[in-house]
Amino acid sequence: MPSATATIALQGEINCLEAVRGLEQFSHLWLLFLFDQNLAAGWKPTVRPPRLGGNERVGVLASRATFRPNGIGMSAVELKGIRQQGSQILIDVGSIDLVDGTPIVDIKPYIPYSDSINKAVGGYAESEPESIDVAFSDLALQVITKEDADKMQVIKEVLAQDPRPAYKKSKIDNKEYGVRLFDWNVKFKIIEQQALVTSIDSL
Repeated sequence: MPSATATIALQGEINCLEAVRGLEQFSHLWLLFLFDQNLAAGWKPTVRPPRLGGNERVGVLASRATFRPNGIGMSAVELKGIRQQGSQILIDVGSIDLVDGTPIVDIKPYIPYSDSINKAVGGYAESEPESIDVAFSDLALQVITKEDADKMQVIKEVLAQDPRPAYKKSKIDNKEYGVRLFDWNVKFKIIEQQALVTSIDSL
């Protein structure tokens, strides 16, 4: 989500300014992290990627599925700043796609000349997924204040990707769904290829 931001708090011996010296020179970072909320569920050798409609299976290593044999994920994020509060070193990042509290295993600089490969082939995920329009009901808008403008943008970016199960996307679907964002349960329906936020409830 381009508008989603987060802060990484370094811990243990790595929590020192020396460890981040020179990192400010880079615009983006690679984060290696653990899918800690999925580890207990185990994994299977094949998965159903949403990009294939949730029905066709591919090998888990041919996917970015969250249920993996080693539970390690990676994410490219924007580096927004490095700061120190008392003895705590904090790294502010943007375009984040991780759950709050996700354990970060390692941080590496994104290096454009080697990490961006112009002639790379993307297989079944060659093109960017289509997005849908997002609207807010009057009831949902009553919850959002002027101070929540950034949160509203994140909600739009999440729902524009249609986070329903992949097999639902090609069918008529009157069900109301909920997604947890910030300290809200954001409820929505898909109506004629538009996501309508029906209500926003505090958790």
